[in-house]
Amino acid sequence: MRLTQHLLAATALLLLSGGAAAMDWSVNELQYQRGNLKAPGFAAGGGQSMTDIVTVQHASGWSIGDLFFFVDFLNDTRKDGFNDHDYYGELYANFSLGKITGKPVGFGPVKDIGLIAGINKGGDAKVLKYLPGVRLSWDVPGFAFLNTDFTAYLDHSEGVANGGAPKENNSAMLDINWAYPFNVGNQSFSIEGHVEYIGSRTNEFGGPVAAWILAQPQFRWDLGKALSDKPNHLFVGVEYQYWRHKLGDRDTSESRPQVLVVWRF
Repeated sequence: MRLTQHLLAATALLLLSGGAAAMDWSVNELQYQRGNLKAPGFAAGGGQSMTDIVTVQHASGWSIGDLFFFVDFLNDTRKDGFNDHDYYGELYANFSLGKITGKPVGFGPVKDIGLIAGINKGGDAKVLKYLPGVRLSWDVPGFAFLNTDFTAYLDHSEGVANGGAPKENNSAMLDINWAYPFNVGNQSFSIEGHVEYIGSRTNEFGGPVAAWILAQPQFRWDLGKALSDKPNHLFVGVEYQYWRHKLGDRDTSESRPQVLVVWRF
């Protein structure tokens, strides 16, 4: 576990510093979402409330791979200890075997294979997960990108004794992430997001944590292009969140649209 932590920390610092890899491109976004979301029964007694989410998101391509991270800042209308001025973030560094070797390493519709290192961090729950694994990048017409990530889901959370959510056994994750831009007349749109499956596990008290499916597709309209002919800066749309067994609670599943506004810079 210590070795995994050190490798992931070194990966993040290496790519963010740019000391050993040249940046080819970079995209930064500030997103705002608002929707009526549920709370798991074990976290806040259930129920639902209007939730505001401000997201800072970054993606970049490097000479050895690519980097993606986001941080959500969440607050809802209920003061119940869940989503009350909280944060949650994820970071993934992908090392492209094709870029590193300078040779094609794909097969069939798979255009590249990467080694991926991920970190998930939650604020109030004091959750910390490490996700080492493999990425398959697909060559599918029309998609800006389409990836399938297979990773471990290794828990290193602080646990109840330190004021956080219960620690959990390790599990595994499958994540499909994509972006599909398209035009209708002179208007530009995109459908992008991800779907993840995380396997079942048990918590530190021996209780079951159910496997979950989380889907967060976004439908975006390029409003900046429509209003002022300045594309790729201001988007509006909808994010739909489907979460079966939210946070591992078998009794809580949600299907909710959220208003979406995105500023890209």
